[in-house]
Amino acid sequence: MTHNAIQRLLLKRFALAAGTYALALLLLWLAFFTGHYDEPLANVAVGSALVVISQATLFAVFYSGWNLRFSDPSLTEAQVLLGLGWQTWLVANLDEARGAFLVFYVLILLFGLFHLSRRAFVRCALLVFFSFSAITLWEGYHFQLADPALAALQVCVLFIVLVWLELYARYVQASRLRMRQRRFALQAHQDTLRGMMRQLEDLVATDELTGLFNRRHFLRLASRELNAMELGVVHGLALIDLDHFKRINDVHGHAAGDQVLQAFAGVASACLREGDVLARYGGEEFVVLLPDCGPERLTSCCERLRIAFTDVELIGLKVGNLSLSAGMTLLELGDDLDDALQRADQALYRAKRDGRNRCAAAWENVDA
Repeated sequence: MTHNAIQRLLLKRFALAAGTYALALLLLWLAFFTGHYDEPLANVAVGSALVVISQATLFAVFYSGWNLRFSDPSLTEAQVLLGLGWQTWLVANLDEARGAFLVFYVLILLFGLFHLSRRAFVRCALLVFFSFSAITLWEGYHFQLADPALAALQVCVLFIVLVWLELYARYVQASRLRMRQRRFALQAHQDTLRGMMRQLEDLVATDELTGLFNRRHFLRLASRELNAMELGVVHGLALIDLDHFKRINDVHGHAAGDQVLQAFAGVASACLREGDVLARYGGEEFVVLLPDCGPERLTSCCERLRIAFTDVELIGLKVGNLSLSAGMTLLELGDDLDDALQRADQALYRAKRDGRNRCAAAWENVDA
């Protein structure tokens, strides 16, 4: 998730907490007007104002992004401790309605159920229990309890609820840990599957012997380049055939022929620039697509490749002079790929007819 998405989520959680505070303040004033909150009006107003100020301060922290500077950007433990402090102050000033307001302890702890660590949750639960027990013992020591048996019952009920919450929090956190581990495992499996899919795509698109693109993948790439062409842009296309390749196979064997094909693939890859597309078209025939390439550059590239191939020396194998023939054509906007390949094939046929080891262009005047 991005920082903005995380911050929006944290603001929503804060809004939930602020809404709970608003509800608690509403009930506080209801208890005051019904005579169950034994404090002067000024104290109630000041306490309510302090609650509003504390929430406004927290809102400013979240809205400004300062919370992101902390190890826990949600500030969950700080919000829980603040809520427990206000709740304890409220409970300390309630009489008969004290038991009704104990539920807010549960709401506050539930707020931190998914984000507090186990130790932090236990600390908060112990703080709740000892705070409430201390208030009850203080009032019991000063004979201020209207019903000591009810007060003892409230302490026992709170203890049981807190123990249950701690056990439930432990269960929830263990479940979240298992889900997180499963999610990581699933993500690892997905990454493995993506890698396998990429390998399969590479296998489908690549000629196993030479490591170049195969014919099908070349046609797909060339069609994509044609569809993306802009007005005034010209691409170069060349069909290349290794001369006397059948004789190499017949005299020296297919392993020698494979070595020649691999040698050409290495030489051709070294002669081309990044972005040029080289593929094995079939047998000893190869095809080259040079994006944004005019006739001069296409001719120069094919001649450079032809000369480089004639200089190849195969280790442990003497097959005589290696050479190639190339037929070149140009691709323009609106051109048909099959027609362009046909033009290049005719130019290649002319290069072979004229003696091989040469490059012929479809745009040349044949009758000249």
